[in-house]
Amino acid sequence: METRDISLSLNLGGLFGGLDLSNTNHYGSPIPPWLPGSKPGWYYGPHPGDHPDLPCLGGLICEILDLIPYIIHCPHQFPPPPPPPHNPPPPPPPSDGYNQTFSNITAAVQADDFLTFGLVETVPDCKAMCNSVDGCGFVNTYHDVNGKDGSPLLTCSLFKNCHGPEDADNRGGQTQPDGSVDFIINSDGWCKIS
Repeated sequence: METRDISLSLNLGGLFGGLDLSNTNHYGSPIPPWLPGSKPGWYYGPHPGDHPDLPCLGGLICEILDLIPYIIHCPHQFPPPPPPPHNPPPPPPPSDGYNQTFSNITAAVQADDFLTFGLVETVPDCKAMCNSVDGCGFVNTYHDVNGKDGSPLLTCSLFKNCHGPEDADNRGGQTQPDGSVDFIINSDGWCKIS
């Protein structure tokens, strides 16, 4: 009786439009957000249909990614939605594993320990992404006004080490394809508690 080996080759490039979501390519965002030509590497949130040009992390895609080492992995649970604004504020939640290092400044962190960046709906979504990226220790969320092709979403930048406001020296200033100049608002920093 003759036996034959069958091998299966999985080309993820087709699944993600040719994007390389490995750690060696900064999980799809090889150019940091403070440099010209940068683009988010992924989208994580409840509206994937709004972002057809980005790999949207959810569903079957996440199950496939979980099987492959050294590429981006999805958080396994969406953070709860924020309460409606008309309710009285809830009591402070238990610690989510992060300490805030700065709040609502007009600059974003740029540092050599950059891991990746993408787009999210909320700060908890960004923290969930950090929890799923190997080696992530810090998140910087901000609005890049006039950047990201006019997207109203938060930019979620992930870094290895903790950073304070002294490392937030990216104030924008990059000219966009439409001639506008981007600027940074609502920048918050969160350090993961070890």
